[in-house]
Amino acid sequence: MESTETNHQSSVKSAWNKRPLIISGPCSAETEEQVLETAQRLAKTGQVDMLRAGIWKPRTKPGMFEGIGAKGLPWLQQAKKLTGLPTTVEVATGKQVEDALTFDVDVLWIGARTTVNPFSVQEVADALRGVDVPVLIKNPINPDLELWQGAVERVARAGIKEIGLIHRGFSSYGNTEFRNAPMWHLAIEMKRRMPGMKIINDPSHICGRRDILQATAQKAIDLDFDGLMIESHIDPDNAWSDAKQQITPERLAEMLTDIIWRRENVPSETFHAALDKLREQINHIDDELMQLISQRMNIAEKIGAYKKNNNVTILQSTRWNEILDKAVRKAEKLDLSEEFITRYMDAVHMESINRQNKVMND
Repeated sequence: MESTETNHQSSVKSAWNKRPLIISGPCSAETEEQVLETAQRLAKTGQVDMLRAGIWKPRTKPGMFEGIGAKGLPWLQQAKKLTGLPTTVEVATGKQVEDALTFDVDVLWIGARTTVNPFSVQEVADALRGVDVPVLIKNPINPDLELWQGAVERVARAGIKEIGLIHRGFSSYGNTEFRNAPMWHLAIEMKRRMPGMKIINDPSHICGRRDILQATAQKAIDLDFDGLMIESHIDPDNAWSDAKQQITPERLAEMLTDIIWRRENVPSETFHAALDKLREQINHIDDELMQLISQRMNIAEKIGAYKKNNNVTILQSTRWNEILDKAVRKAEKLDLSEEFITRYMDAVHMESINRQNKVMND
């Protein structure tokens, strides 16, 4: 018995350290048959490292399916026995942590609706004290990196040594393409803040639909994510939750086969020499851009002085619209996206306003 347990712990560690780490399973555990069949079909692909299933489902509105509850944990336990694959579930309370560990769940994750609440994260962290189990932490629903980082720190202070991140996108006003806007720059910033920490992408919750799932997963791999968490169901269209974003185990296998798996580095002197040369060019251009932006801000301050002396408001909406329209038209000719140039010009504009405001109130 001890040997079997030791072997399983070894397989959990091996899966955790694998790159790319692929986690898959249904959004929600619905029935024992559904969980076991999904698990066995996923295992048959040979491309999945961990099984997932939603046991407790925090939903936006009351009356929606909120998960089968703890009675689904034995199903997941049985799925592990049948496939040999480690299991992972979402937990949001101390009681859920205790229940999951009672049924030998190998990896826990903290969901987006929990990460957003420090009290809930602390409750989960307290329940984890003295436990040796890997924990994944999803980004909060709202685009707040401090909450995400704070959740990591709370779990780390509870003594958890193996911690990873899950990027599942953010709720964003005006977003129409994705269920949750990826805001890749925020995930990249978390990678910068926590170098060496595992970060996997959850394209299912970013996309909310199947047709853009593969493209989103590919972008995550291109950005050097450590793996993917993708929802899989034996009958996606009739799933009890999130039907539009789930795919069959067989479709998952096809998708993973079609993904181009990038490497962070290659041991080639020619490659590195060419890359260093191009990066040096970028460094020079960045230096020039900084100098030009500084000059622009100096002129903005002079404009602020004229406005102050003549009691004119800082914001000139007509002028700003003219600048932005001109920039967008020029950006198109220079093969720069409208999204990029708009965000860039907005940042420059806000810095200009801040400079003029300082002059106005000095």
